[in-house]
Amino acid sequence: MYPTLFEIGPVTIRSYGTLLMVGFVAAILLSRRQARRLGLSPELPLDLGLWVLVLALISARLAYAALNWADFAGHPVDVLCVWREGGLSYHGGLLGGLLAGVLFAWRHRISFWMLADMAAPGIALGYAIARLGCLLNGCCYGVRTSLPWGMPFLIWPDSQVTTEPSHPTQIYASLGSLLILVVLLKLQPRLRARGQLFLLYLMLYAPMRAAVEVLRKGVSAQILFDGLTQAQFASAVIFLLSVVGFVVRGRRTSGESAADRGQPPQ
Repeated sequence: MYPTLFEIGPVTIRSYGTLLMVGFVAAILLSRRQARRLGLSPELPLDLGLWVLVLALISARLAYAALNWADFAGHPVDVLCVWREGGLSYHGGLLGGLLAGVLFAWRHRISFWMLADMAAPGIALGYAIARLGCLLNGCCYGVRTSLPWGMPFLIWPDSQVTTEPSHPTQIYASLGSLLILVVLLKLQPRLRARGQLFLLYLMLYAPMRAAVEVLRKGVSAQILFDGLTQAQFASAVIFLLSVVGFVVRGRRTSGESAADRGQPPQ
């Protein structure tokens, strides 16, 4: 694995953080295309992205620390040191991103659902790239396997002990997210209600993540209860809420107001 890309004097450039930012930039660029399609300013994704970047990183780190508090109890200041070895909760980041979207929509008097649809394909692309950062960092791997593409991973980034050949679940998640991206782009013209594209993303992401967690269970994913990992439980909740939201938004299509359909920002 390559947790460190290179060093410039005392500055260490980490793989995880670098790929995370590459994914963020890719998401912004794709969202600019979405903005044009929705009749919005192509500058809007960057403005929104700055809000999302701050709140999503904070909430992703806090969620990770809360779920792995035993690793931080003796030195809680390490919660702030996300650049060292990563350690972010995607579900926590998603919650922070949603909060950022709500606040941004309220601040700029624009439809939250339109913003969500604008961002949905970019989220899928950014996730796919960020998971490759997990691969280089050597985290989030799966159980051992005899398949020819099994890979050894460091037990801990700074250790010299490796696992037996294990499932590269980071690659599975990345490919799964790219497949979700293709589905979103293909089905987008058929969706009539604002918000349905974003809710469809959640409906597709949740089972994909739950399936990948099967191979991470007990290795790089903690079991919460009854054999379910923390992420599987969160994904089940997200799936149910997104299905309900998708149906409700669809029923409101004919009654959408002009404000909900959105107008280009002035």
